[in-house]
Amino acid sequence: MMGPAHSLSGAMAWLGVGLAAAAADHPMPWPVLLAGTLICAGAALAPDLDQKGATISRAFGAPSKWLAGLIDKLSVAVYNATRAKRERRRSGGHRTLTHTFPWALAVGVGFSAAAVLFGRWAVLIILFIHMVLAVEGLLWKMARMSSDVLVWLLGATSAWILAAVLDEPGNGSTWLFSEPYLWLGIPIVLGAMVHNFGDALTISGVPMLWPLTIKGRRWYPIGTPSFMRFKAGAWVENKVLMPVFMVVGAASGIGALVLAA
Repeated sequence: MMGPAHSLSGAMAWLGVGLAAAAADHPMPWPVLLAGTLICAGAALAPDLDQKGATISRAFGAPSKWLAGLIDKLSVAVYNATRAKRERRRSGGHRTLTHTFPWALAVGVGFSAAAVLFGRWAVLIILFIHMVLAVEGLLWKMARMSSDVLVWLLGATSAWILAAVLDEPGNGSTWLFSEPYLWLGIPIVLGAMVHNFGDALTISGVPMLWPLTIKGRRWYPIGTPSFMRFKAGAWVENKVLMPVFMVVGAASGIGALVLAA
């Protein structure tokens, strides 16, 4: 899928988690619901950091392009080092390492650990990164027409405000865990996996279950039955899936807030 659909699906997923958490008597304070929705929307773009032309690779200028090139080389190296005998060597890393569950889990754990170990500044950086990505994904038309600096300023302002609100007693820095901000990794893992499930609907599929061997292939592309797949950016994505994501997300968010009240 394309960036806007990925971000919308990430937002919908976290709002769904918020509804489920409230139904299970572990309601999210509204700042956690809001922050998690934006983080998950941003994180849903992250797996595409393995290609220089992706939204996330352009989002932070030269540093993100350089990182995308590095991730692409790492992905190629890991793929070629772990591929099964019947799998061909590759020179490009798109839809390999960063589109797997182990990668999503590692990134989420890494961000949670950083928030716990390094405190407020780490939290601000994590929020800033994902607020910028959320703007790029959810407000992509305005982001394209605007300058990168304005998007970064909006991301930085949003991160600062959210951190200040979350830090208030009862507003959610310790939601689910006694350690402040340990929960930050959850929407990051969820966003990455929602991205993978979205790409599994497209023609190529994704090897999200790597390194498990399936049908003699370690990088087996998981996907829906072939007749159900579509090209990224096709009409079914824009005319069917995105409206569904918006409706389900809005209903889940309202339900989460009502149950938490």
